[in-house]
Amino acid sequence: MRVYVPATVGMLRQMLDDDELKPINGTAFALTPALRESYASGDTDELEYAAMLDAARASLRLLAMELSEDPTALARRVVVAAEVDDAALRPDLDFSVVRLSGPVPTDTLVAVHVDTADAEPSVRAASAVIDAADLGDPDAEFTLGNAEDHELAWYAPQELPFLLELM
Repeated sequence: MRVYVPATVGMLRQMLDDDELKPINGTAFALTPALRESYASGDTDELEYAAMLDAARASLRLLAMELSEDPTALARRVVVAAEVDDAALRPDLDFSVVRLSGPVPTDTLVAVHVDTADAEPSVRAASAVIDAADLGDPDAEFTLGNAEDHELAWYAPQELPFLLELM
């Protein structure tokens, strides 16, 4: 199953050191039967994109925690796509949520999606208001929308060391 794991730049650096990504609480996102049923139409690519966007929003939450500990951290959403066999469905949490039983080995990575530098101000602002947006604050939702207007850049797994070196 293709899964989308929310992460941060700091988690990517740790992944290169450990040769595996440790998803927070084993949480990832995927095209699940519940996600497919929640859409009136859409092909597999469109629905996988929806799951990736869910992971990107979860990345904002991780980033909010990271920025509270280190305000100088790079404010970029990160989503790691991988092929895994051990994803358990969690429709009780949300349509696209899955739980992984352990770390994601780097040899299962398919792609890495990362915000570009021009997204950083919007992403930093959105990470500060993500909870308020979830609670329906219209100003926070607008700020979140500004960040989500930025498309994540796609990188092949073998490009990751060079990407991190350039950041």
